[in-house]
Amino acid sequence: MIPRYTRPQMAAIWEPENKFRIWFEIEAHACDAQAELGVIPKEAAKAVWERGQFEVARIDAIEAEVKHDVIAFLTNLAEYVGDEARFVHQGMTSSDVLDTCLNVQLVQAADILLADIDALLAALEKRAFEHKMTVCMGRSHGIHAEPVTMGLKFASFHAEFQRNRDRLLAARKEVATCAISGAVGTFANIDPHVEEHVAAKMGLEVEPISTQVIPRDRHAMYFSVLGVIASSIERLATEIRHLQRTEVREAEEYFSKGQKGSSAMPHKRNPVLTENLTGLARMVRAYALPAMENVALWHERDISHSSVERYIGPDATVTLDFALARLTNVVANLVIYPENIEKNLNQMGGLVFSQRVLLALTQRGVSREDSYRIVQRNAMEVWGGKGDLLSNLKQDADVTAKLSDAELEEIFDLGYHTKHVDTIFKRVFGRSA
Repeated sequence: MIPRYTRPQMAAIWEPENKFRIWFEIEAHACDAQAELGVIPKEAAKAVWERGQFEVARIDAIEAEVKHDVIAFLTNLAEYVGDEARFVHQGMTSSDVLDTCLNVQLVQAADILLADIDALLAALEKRAFEHKMTVCMGRSHGIHAEPVTMGLKFASFHAEFQRNRDRLLAARKEVATCAISGAVGTFANIDPHVEEHVAAKMGLEVEPISTQVIPRDRHAMYFSVLGVIASSIERLATEIRHLQRTEVREAEEYFSKGQKGSSAMPHKRNPVLTENLTGLARMVRAYALPAMENVALWHERDISHSSVERYIGPDATVTLDFALARLTNVVANLVIYPENIEKNLNQMGGLVFSQRVLLALTQRGVSREDSYRIVQRNAMEVWGGKGDLLSNLKQDADVTAKLSDAELEEIFDLGYHTKHVDTIFKRVFGRSA
């Protein structure tokens, strides 16, 4: 991933140094297990731990000649270990190292992403309670519908990212497996105890059955979950972008001192961060498809998945890490404009109370069809610029025959729409205050 969208901690997982360190640990732990079984001398296993080293540049140089990365690593390792290196990789195949390492890296990446989501959840919870009762316009199809609160908007996203956290935990568990089963996965040349030992040491579970490779449905699920998280990022970013539009301006990305919005128009304050997040979300989702296409490998193994994973492993996790951190910053510093929220609430002349009038008429014996017709004809007058809904209803004989002016005025009460906010908050946060 390009440096612009990369944070160091996540990037370090995919650096060659970390990868080869994991390879070394897999091989060394396997030697310990082999020594326990008496397959190799205990002194050889000890020598691997004591003298085992590697040099990234040297491995690259060897690979340039042998055209095989695992062989290049083992050759370089042998240069440090010496004669005992002949016992390294006994009965193993390259995929044992590569697949187990990849899963370790994906687990490491998931742990960072889980921490990122926790930070975002905290920011969303804080803003939700801050604006719990900030009544604002709810919209469907982009059109004024009925009142909600800004707090409920934040709570909705909090619930979604909590679900995403649960999904990521499940994906982390699913991908956290180890395979040390040898060629075509039969354990013909290596005892299953070796796999069990390496898995325990690397913090993984044993892969129940591998076909020389760990089944890629596990990885497809992992990257699909990353894609779902990215979609949730985009949903929140899109909401902020809409709320920041000049005609709405109920919320706005924080505009820092010295920041400039346009090379041509000095007045501009654009939602550049959330627009950026929308684009990054597209990229993370894009990595899910090749991960799913990697599932169908030939027979017990091919390497059509290998080149794909060299891209999507780093790129998807690095991009999502950056996006989650950026979104957390946007949420924490989002500017809310209560005066514009109130102006927008009052913009449509009380049309947002139309459903409550309809229901009140049905309670007084008017059919739903007639109630809808009566309320709609008054509402259409308001759409056309004639009066406001309450005034129009007070002048409609069909309405006043069933509802008094006082009863109508009571219907036009914003508090009616917030009476269950506490209930929703308790469901989302386990508390209402």
